[in-house]
Amino acid sequence: MIHRTALVDPTAHLGHDVSVGAYTIVGPRVTLGDRCVLAAHVVIERNAKLGTGVKVGYGTVIGNDPQDLKYEGAETWVEIGDGTVLRGYCTINRGTAATGKTTVGERCFLMSYVHVAHDCAIGNDVIIANAVQMAGHVTVEDRAIISGLIGIHQFVRIGTFAFVGGGS
Repeated sequence: MIHRTALVDPTAHLGHDVSVGAYTIVGPRVTLGDRCVLAAHVVIERNAKLGTGVKVGYGTVIGNDPQDLKYEGAETWVEIGDGTVLRGYCTINRGTAATGKTTVGERCFLMSYVHVAHDCAIGNDVIIANAVQMAGHVTVEDRAIISGLIGIHQFVRIGTFAFVGGGS
């Protein structure tokens, strides 16, 4: 179901049984897999692919321009894997350079207010708690857990099964 106040660009592709909430914007070159659920006031600006069964919480912004002075308007992307859950007010920026992308793997759980900057790569089955703020080019490998209120410096790699403690 697409709410009557939602705006969906004609170039967007929506799979079967997709739900788009009130005042949500789905921009150009966006693909929503089957059974995606977008809450109210979500913005998927452009150039984003969401897999099957992705759930996006209230006020989340996906696919906006990267916050990088090197960005010169290249066509860059965000990809979010099947079964991932993004709680309210997350932000996920597109990649920086041509063909660049920011990726979030399958079955991830990003809690409220998580920021994933340009060119980050998050593996599968990752849990990221509230208000984690990632700078650009961060890699988080499969099954890592990141506690809340953490700032992650650019180009950091967090390994498979790593646990990062809160407030660090």
